[in-house]
Amino acid sequence: MAKVNISLDAELVVEVMVLAGIGNPQDAVEAVVRDYIARGHRTEARTAARDEPLRTGGLVPPEPEQG
Repeated sequence: MAKVNISLDAELVVEVMVLAGIGNPQDAVEAVVRDYIARGHRTEARTAARDEPLRTGGLVPPEPEQG
């Protein structure tokens, strides 16, 4: 995999390290980026699953009440 070098504010990186519980700055930032991407994929999968009946003409179950 190709590598990219970027500069970030030191305070931002330290906060990421503390929140992630990872002592290496590069590993901490990489973990946060990977988590962000994984969340996006999970959201896409849930949205696609909910919209599938609309595309295929199937019945759509009612949305659960919020609150």
